[in-house]
Amino acid sequence: MKDLAENKRSPKAIENIEKTFRNNEGLARTLVGYIDKFYERLRKDFGDFKIMDFCGTHEWTITHYGLRSLMPEGLELVAGPGCPVCVTPSHYIEKAIQLAFEGIVVYTYGDVFRLPSLKAVKGASSLAEAKALGAEIKIVTGIGDAIADARAHGKESLFLGIGFETVASGYAKTLLSEILPNNLKLMSLVKLTPPAMLATVEILSKDDKLVNGIIAPGHVSTIIGAKAWKAVVDRHKIPLIVTGFEPIDVLIAIAEILKQTVKGEARVGIEYTRAVSWDGDLKAQEMIAKAFKVVEDGWRGIGFLPESGLRISESYKKFDAFEEFKIPDLSQKDLETDLPKGCKCAEIVIGKEKPTNCPFFMKKCKPSSPIGPCMVSLEGTCAIWARFGAGGLADRIAEDLKLR
Repeated sequence: MKDLAENKRSPKAIENIEKTFRNNEGLARTLVGYIDKFYERLRKDFGDFKIMDFCGTHEWTITHYGLRSLMPEGLELVAGPGCPVCVTPSHYIEKAIQLAFEGIVVYTYGDVFRLPSLKAVKGASSLAEAKALGAEIKIVTGIGDAIADARAHGKESLFLGIGFETVASGYAKTLLSEILPNNLKLMSLVKLTPPAMLATVEILSKDDKLVNGIIAPGHVSTIIGAKAWKAVVDRHKIPLIVTGFEPIDVLIAIAEILKQTVKGEARVGIEYTRAVSWDGDLKAQEMIAKAFKVVEDGWRGIGFLPESGLRISESYKKFDAFEEFKIPDLSQKDLETDLPKGCKCAEIVIGKEKPTNCPFFMKKCKPSSPIGPCMVSLEGTCAIWARFGAGGLADRIAEDLKLR
């Protein structure tokens, strides 16, 4: 797989990219003007117009830079299921905690470390609490760190493989090259995003909360390509733009979605051409197909979705934590009762509710003491809104700059 970091750019080219996509007030003003113009032509026919983002980093950009405050009244930017940690069922966290108490070394990412489980295991309701009670749990930045450490100590170990397609190719490479030591097993909890996008749009359509356009994930699309989203556009007849992560990227995507709608079009577009192609990374796709099998998978807050998860293929089952530790898979009952009573993470994940409509938001549930999964990860909608707000100061700044 070709590393995007290998793309050679001169310092001047990098400076130009930064000026264009971040420090370009003139372009921002122009784009906001286009957005106003296009939406005005749609207002009579559509009324409220919803554009959904499917990436936690896009939601971070939208909220951190106050882009909602630049939108005309009636044009709503809605967060979708763009956080892999948020949609990981509690069942698997509970099993990891249990194994950790049984002497297995558990490796995890920093946000997963704090993810609350629904049921306590031996007094621990997260991997962080289990570590505090004596279990050996280690935070790593990637599977490579886990491989090196597991080789050094030789104890039975487990890596919690949570993520979307972006990390799947890295996991696949370790399986295909068989560089995992015999004492380290991978629990693949990788989720596939196109099935979740289809399901989310359909769920909202049934509740008359129509999605009119989609800002599609940039990093995921570097792997799967823009072609992966064509089924969404074909089925729902709405524009979809694969987008970068700077404020200008997002404003361009919004303007293009509105422009297509004005013209009566619905196409997959690539705004993030500096990283994404139509076909994606074919080598990475080939590795993923060899190392994994596609399965029905459970998404916390959404339900079981067909062909939406990756498990290790039969050819590499010696590395499979599910096989090695006899981990039972998720049941329908587990998924139906997977959130604390009163928590609105399920509705927030699919854009039916805003974090501020949850009775726990910034009361019982805060970044320092999360109750629901949406408040844990930096990609979680509640955590983003809690840290950066969704209006207030951003609205006032926009007014002062006469952008709104």
